[in-house]
Amino acid sequence: MSQNLILSLSALLSLVPVIVVSHRESNNRDVLYWALLAVAVAGPLAWAVVQTANAWRTGLSTTLWVTIAASMVIFAAITVLVPHAWRLTCLVVPYMLALGLLATVWQQAPGQTLAAAPEGWIQIHIFMSVATYALVTIAALAGLAAFLQEKALKSKRPTSLTRLLPSVADCEELMVRLLILGEVVLALGLATGMATQYRETGVLLTFDHKTVLTVTSFVVIGWLLIAHFHSGVRGRLAARLVLLAYLLMTLGYPGVKFVTDVLVS
Repeated sequence: MSQNLILSLSALLSLVPVIVVSHRESNNRDVLYWALLAVAVAGPLAWAVVQTANAWRTGLSTTLWVTIAASMVIFAAITVLVPHAWRLTCLVVPYMLALGLLATVWQQAPGQTLAAAPEGWIQIHIFMSVATYALVTIAALAGLAAFLQEKALKSKRPTSLTRLLPSVADCEELMVRLLILGEVVLALGLATGMATQYRETGVLLTFDHKTVLTVTSFVVIGWLLIAHFHSGVRGRLAARLVLLAYLLMTLGYPGVKFVTDVLVS
């Protein structure tokens, strides 16, 4: 069994206990929850640190695991700062587990390995891109939670899942806060990306698939935030728009990696 597979399986297993705990009837933020959440953060983070310590890999598997690690770190920070956010554990961590399974399945897909870690604007751009995608990922899951809660309330048929989730108002408030932060970080990411592009090619912006999808995501998120504050857009429409923005970012970030590393290779 290869080292990569052992690391991947260990990271996957680290996510399972907190998922189980998040479905307890006496669901609360006790010592056991915090301990298992710390384990769930440490697993993917250790994978990302070990795999990128000596060389930077650009393959699909690395992209997914780095995304999972960043998302778990940000989610853990959110659960500390926002009292009701931890109730999203039953959505966030299973989704991370699903991404981890995909990363493990495609870990043999070919990808470019750089001799050294990126420096300067490239390093900043990568950091901004990963942080933005992680923020919008959690915002999209908060929007999905709001959608599920609203649907359950209108049908008067709550499910075992919706009983675990935060209220619609709490989900929407968290979603908007994360989108604001994500929009700011995305703007910085676009700026550093243009700086890197100009430094390497002398062209400020190249309209490839990734750029078009990222800019479109920026516009969709911006429009949603403006509509929310000026027109009161919320509920299912807001959830669908944030999921649309997340889909566009997914197509532009790991989606491009999937096409180049799996379909085209």
